[in-house]
Amino acid sequence: MDTTFPRLLLHHAQQRPASAAMREKEYGIWQTLTWQGLAQLVEHIACGLHQAGLTRGEHMVVVGANRPRLYATMLAAQALGAIPIPLYQDAVAAECVFPINNADVRYAFAEDQEQVDKLMEIREQCPQLSHIYYDDPRGLRNYTEEGLAALDELIAAGKVFAGDHRDFFKVEVDKAQADDVAAMFFTSGTTGNPKGVVHTHRSLLDRAKAGADFDKLTCDEEVLAYLPPAWIGQNIFSYAQWLACGYVVNCPESSATVMIDLKEIGPTYYFAPPRVFEGLLTSVMIRMEDASAVKRRMFNALMDVARRVGPALRDGKPVGFADRVLYGIGNLLVYGPLRNNLGMSRVRVAYTAGEAIGPDLFSFYRAIGVNLKQLYGSTETAVFVCLQPDDQVKADTVGVPIQGVEIKVQDNGEILVRSPGLLKEYYKNEAATREVKTAEGWYHTGDAGFLDAQGHLKIIDRAKDVGRLADGSMFAPKYIENKLKFFPHIKEAVAMGDRRDKVTVMVNIDFEAVGNWAEKRNLPYAGYTDLAQKPEVYQLIKECVEKVNADLAADEKLAGSQIHRFLILHKELDADDGELTRTNKVRRGYIADKYGVLVDALYAGKAEQYIETQVKFEDGRTGSVSATLKITDARTFAPVRAAA
Repeated sequence: MDTTFPRLLLHHAQQRPASAAMREKEYGIWQTLTWQGLAQLVEHIACGLHQAGLTRGEHMVVVGANRPRLYATMLAAQALGAIPIPLYQDAVAAECVFPINNADVRYAFAEDQEQVDKLMEIREQCPQLSHIYYDDPRGLRNYTEEGLAALDELIAAGKVFAGDHRDFFKVEVDKAQADDVAAMFFTSGTTGNPKGVVHTHRSLLDRAKAGADFDKLTCDEEVLAYLPPAWIGQNIFSYAQWLACGYVVNCPESSATVMIDLKEIGPTYYFAPPRVFEGLLTSVMIRMEDASAVKRRMFNALMDVARRVGPALRDGKPVGFADRVLYGIGNLLVYGPLRNNLGMSRVRVAYTAGEAIGPDLFSFYRAIGVNLKQLYGSTETAVFVCLQPDDQVKADTVGVPIQGVEIKVQDNGEILVRSPGLLKEYYKNEAATREVKTAEGWYHTGDAGFLDAQGHLKIIDRAKDVGRLADGSMFAPKYIENKLKFFPHIKEAVAMGDRRDKVTVMVNIDFEAVGNWAEKRNLPYAGYTDLAQKPEVYQLIKECVEKVNADLAADEKLAGSQIHRFLILHKELDADDGELTRTNKVRRGYIADKYGVLVDALYAGKAEQYIETQVKFEDGRTGSVSATLKITDARTFAPVRAAA
């Protein structure tokens, strides 16, 4: 698209000034901001920032949850030709130092006291950070630090300036070109310092428009913005596509009210990483355990019908009359109420991305009538590379290349992409840019996969993570981990086996799900560590592992990757402890080093192993957790050979 984000804002404000642009829930009541109101707010913030000295080409950090004034600040920065950098609101202070210094950031928007404290803490390490504007004033009344001011003050000053210089804002907006830099997103930095991914207005809006055209999105869509704005997935769905299409973005009151707000809004267009869909399914399964025996039997029987019939109905394939009737009964008694309970009654299109989703988990949602689809993309590709057409949805692929995208697969299985949505560069990192982007415009994704006979892309794993067992069998750890995580009692898993004689796994139980399971059986426990090491819990997880092994035995390529031994970790993997990225992806190499004593014990045939681990608490204090972990063998199965 040959335009910019601020120009699109002004277009919507002119074409339908009184239509809702955003809604925010405050004190239990939804507040609406119109396109005209948003444009006026953006103008005042932009004028205020101009007076404060923000110049074209400068970077400005924004850190906080999805809020209208955070989005308005990003638009205001872009209107002046500055470049917003969203940072993760749950990142610890130390994680903000590199992005702020790398991008020479002088200006920051902080949502509330928590984010202000974080920026104040690192100010000595970031001496150029001279202006910090906060949105929520609660707790900040007595702060007197230099350069700290309320966003309200900036808006008031900008309003006066705008009144005196009526053409200033529009003139600034008109200066920008589609190929100017629009935003920068920092990668999670799994193997070192994060990299700043530079995107232009054109690259982000081109992919936003291509995705919107693919799914026939209109200005009538309703979206719930509840994931971190720093994650490009959320940014594309609730910022780039929002401005490209002009639909309504709804901001929940808090992370604790997301499920309630989801039901109230009833989004038509929904996006979540697999972890969210896993969590929703876990909550359903927990509630079913609390139901009566009759309700459980009915639920299980009708879910069997849904799994058998639902995906075919969803894809418009022929289904017998009797099955249609059974599914109709199920829709009345189970699937419809379940969709409503999940807040998905009005969902027309739902996407999952960020990492691979387990086929069983994916099929569950489609079975109950949710049009859940997978997409493939990354920060560097502005998300949209492959999407699934409504009538060609497969659990084991991520769709077909969409408009403007070319894909080729190298001899080693790595996927290369050429697209108008590719990053301009990694900021101040020419070597890294050359490493991933060829002179011909091909981007090295680092993912391994192939195109099937129908042109659908199938991702196996990260190219660097796909390995071989000692006997030459393929080892795809993410595939194994996703199959384990379908079970509601397993929250996270880390598979190991590359160049070894067998596969072993470290498991995190889902504390809520397993806690509920234990209480039903009058099994006492004193906390996560105690519960995780109960013999009954080990038996529960063993059953899950052996079901995965039975599935793997039927897969010709992965039959050799069955899990031989496993243990349950004494603590939950945590981004604050460096074990997960901020997008909740497992840092497998880091974990293997940190828990090397456990890895050695798994492969040495030990029955238990003592470990003590340092942990970081939410308030910044550190402590330690220790336990003697049991190690259990799991049954494996002979490979199931396909019929001739």
